[in-house]
Amino acid sequence: MCKNCVFIFANRLALPPVKCYDSELAVTIQVQYQAKNAIRRRQRRRTNGKRPAVSGPDIRYDTQEEFSMNIRNNYKHTIAASYIGYVTQAIVNNFAPLLFLTFHDTYQIPLEMIGLLVTINFGTQLIVDLVSAKYVDRIGYRPAIILAHVFAAAGLVGLGFLPELFSNPYPGICLAVILYAIGGGLIEVLISPIVEACPTDGKSAAMSLLHSFYCWGSVLVILVSTLLFAVCGMNAWKQIACLWACIPALNAIYFTQVPIASLTEEGKSMGIRELLHSGIFWVLALLMVCAGASELSMSQWASAFTESGLHISKTSGDLAGPCFFAVLMGSARVFHAKLAEKLNLSRYMGFCALLCIISYLLAALSPIALLSLLGCGLCGFSVGVMWPGVFSIAAEKCPRGGTAMFALLALAGDTGCSVGPTLVGFVSAAANDSLKTGLLTAVLFPALLLFGLFLSKKGVR
Repeated sequence: MCKNCVFIFANRLALPPVKCYDSELAVTIQVQYQAKNAIRRRQRRRTNGKRPAVSGPDIRYDTQEEFSMNIRNNYKHTIAASYIGYVTQAIVNNFAPLLFLTFHDTYQIPLEMIGLLVTINFGTQLIVDLVSAKYVDRIGYRPAIILAHVFAAAGLVGLGFLPELFSNPYPGICLAVILYAIGGGLIEVLISPIVEACPTDGKSAAMSLLHSFYCWGSVLVILVSTLLFAVCGMNAWKQIACLWACIPALNAIYFTQVPIASLTEEGKSMGIRELLHSGIFWVLALLMVCAGASELSMSQWASAFTESGLHISKTSGDLAGPCFFAVLMGSARVFHAKLAEKLNLSRYMGFCALLCIISYLLAALSPIALLSLLGCGLCGFSVGVMWPGVFSIAAEKCPRGGTAMFALLALAGDTGCSVGPTLVGFVSAAANDSLKTGLLTAVLFPALLLFGLFLSKKGVR
């Protein structure tokens, strides 16, 4: 065999050094063998010693073309884009409320009309959830998720400019809210099935980690926006809105490049009618309603509860209430993501439901303000696994559910997000504006979630 043949043979198969009487050839083969092994060791380190779920080009990017090809074949980029998608949803839901008093002072809009903006936002998302169940599979995941980010970016930019186009600024604000609510609703429906469809292990852990980015996004929006308002002044809120719009705009471009798999084979997913005739689907819907209500009943009233119920200043109340809640909720999701393989999901959710009941009782009944704040934070930790956990259980119990199932479950979750805070508000008003009494009634939701988990274990069909 000639030198060339031996060299090519060793290079292709990454053979160990062979005994060779030609010293120059032996050195060449040795170098090639070491180089091949170095590349393989680097790849194993980056995949935690496991083979990648999807094969692709070498991790090194020598040219822009190689980098682009890696994005199109590596599902880690899909998951990263999905994380940013949930940050986008956090921006959509949390930025405008920071401007409510600014709208009131700048445009002289009554507070009750400003309060309706929250209803318009979540009402639009509910409609999008319902429509998506029928049409998203026909449109396709990629066009739909790109469109979602375009709507979110357009709404955030429109928030700064549309009010100026109307003699009455309120319709312009409402139009901007509707635009970014369409984006937020589509993101809620699409991101979970996109991640669930990725050919990776540890789906439950991936789902919890995915949903934790909504929490971190919420904290990011509140802290960064507050800092920018302090540095640039409240008059710069329009420019800050456009700055936040860059995130969904850039992520829309990112989603044009990443690989996106289908959750079920074409024609194999369950239709809406089949889902509605399934007993386990209604159990899952109950779990989602309770998960949304358990979370939002505390988070939406946390600021008012700490300020009026515990007599804490506005700034301290926002940090000790909503931010504390969001940080612990995000931490709970990261904790579950790290230990998902060692935990029984249903049992862990049952434990969290019990912890949620204790946290509501502690917040509502404790005469000590510090313990009530601790109850608020514990509630954030306890509800962290509920929403992503139900999605994971649904994927296991209804593997043919497809996008329609995730859309209808998102609809159920958003219904809980509306029902929970509304019930707390009505009960508090009936009890002479006692928020502690209102929060006490929210114990109903984690208790119902425990009942739903019991039914799911019984194998309801």
